[in-house]
Formats: sequence, structure tokens, C-alpha cells
Amino acid sequence: MKNILNLDTIHQCNSLLGEKTLHPLVSVIDLSKVDGERQHRLKLGFYAVLLVDHPAECFIYGRKDYDFSDGTLLFFLPGETIGEKQPLFGDKGWLITFHPELIKSTSLGLNIENYTFFNYRKEESLHISLREKRGILRCLEDIDAELHWSIDSYSRTLISKHIELLLDYCTRFYTRQFITRCEANKKIIGKLRRMIDDYFMAGKVNFAGLPTAKQCAAQLQLSPAYLEDLLKQETGKTMCEYVQFKRIEIAQNWLLETDKTIGTIAKELGFSSTQYFALLFKKVTGIAPDEYKMRN
Repeated sequence: MKNILNLDTIHQCNSLLGEKTLHPLVSVIDLSKVDGERQHRLKLGFYAVLLVDHPAECFIYGRKDYDFSDGTLLFFLPGETIGEKQPLFGDKGWLITFHPELIKSTSLGLNIENYTFFNYRKEESLHISLREKRGILRCLEDIDAELHWSIDSYSRTLISKHIELLLDYCTRFYTRQFITRCEANKKIIGKLRRMIDDYFMAGKVNFAGLPTAKQCAAQLQLSPAYLEDLLKQETGKTMCEYVQFKRIEIAQNWLLETDKTIGTIAKELGFSSTQYFALLFKKVTGIAPDEYKMRN
């Protein structure tokens, strides 16, 4: 088993890879020029974005036949260990690292949680086209150029803005990847729909509560963050909204196809009261449950 190295600072990472530290809180490394160690597992104390530039390695990160194959982007949060299930670094590619202290109180720092792909599994990585890769490389070149200026009162703001632009492009390309994976995603949504149906039909809600993104993602072998973003892309709904939608849909079916009372339906679908169920049902469908049953 590989040893785990704790890298708390950007300088420690640079030293391991044989790179000069131009700024103590951020670094851009061309992996084709790295002479340092590549074989350890690394526990990071900072954010990292890895551009894998070796097509032969892309399959490791969940690339499918319908994905682009000109590069793969992986994202790491502080505290993550890299190099455990995948090769640490290939012979080609780029690594950008930035410390939480760099982005504190900046626009990027205030919005970093919006870049949900940092919470994706590595099998849910971003696979990019040649044109997209060129855009990413331009961002990296701009960050690297700023690092070669002497550090001054503008450095932190400018560098964090360049990183934010890089991550905005990644968001754009991930949205495109959801679109190009449309058919596969529809199958996932279909599985999710059946899973939630089975959950309510089995009466699990009364002892296990409402199904969560974490529970469903585990069964679908996805990360909760990826499932939430996929669901939002395909349905326009959050997981919470989708579960509520399914509850009302099931209630509609039960009102028409069973002899269950409105109170029984409310209880079996996990509503806190019949009154709340009736209120939500009317909000979604436009009519009260008893009126819905009578009309149909």
C-alpha cells in the first residue's frame, strides 16, 4: 500500500513535485515538467484541480463512449486523499492548487460551495473537448502569468478572480456534459422514479422518513451532489421538490385507484397531518383531494 503524505501547504506540494513556489497560497504546475515524486497518496490541506491530459487514463474517471476524450478534469477539496483509487499524476497534464486562505472573503470564497462538482465522485469527472481544453489552458496560463508578477496588494484579488473564471468555465462544461449524457441521464431519472415509488409503496416513510439524496445516490452509485445537479438539469427540481412531486403523484393515483381515505393516504405518504396534505395537494393540483376524487 502506498504511503499517505499530509500536505498542509502549497509549498509542501511544490517541493514534492520539484516545483518552485512563486506564491505560498497558490500554484500552477505543468506535470510534463515534473521531476519530483508521483507515487504517494496525498492528503491535501487545500483545493486542487487536476487536468489529466493522457487519453489512455481517461477511462479510469468514468468516461463513456458518448463523452469527449481530449482531457479530464478532477476536483479535490481540502482534506481529500488523492492517488488512492486512481494513478496520482500522469506524464502530461496540469495541476492547480489554491489554499482556502487565498480565497477567504473574496467573491470566490463566498461562492465556492456553488461549485458542487468539488463534491462529485472522481468517476463523475468532467471530460472535455479540444476546444474546451484550450479554454481551460488559457485560464491556467493567465493564473500562471499573474504568479510570475511580484506579489503585491492586487495579487490575491486578481488570482482568485482568474480561478473563479476557470471554475465558471468548468460549470459551463459540466452543464454541457449533462446535455450530451441526456439519454443516460433519463435512465437514471427513471431508476430514481421507480426507487421512490417502491419506497412509498413499501411504507418505509413511516419509520425511515422521506427518501434523501444521500440514500438514493448510494443506491444509484452516484454522489449526492451529482444526483442533485443531474436532477435539476433534467427536471428543474431539487431532490426535496422532486420527492414532494412524487408524493402528490402517488396520492393522485391512490385517490383514483384505491379505497384509501384521504387521512390514510396522508399518513402512508408521511405527511404530518391530513390538513397539511390537503393544503399541499391543492397547491400542486389546483383542487382539494376530495374534489379530485369526485371529479375523476
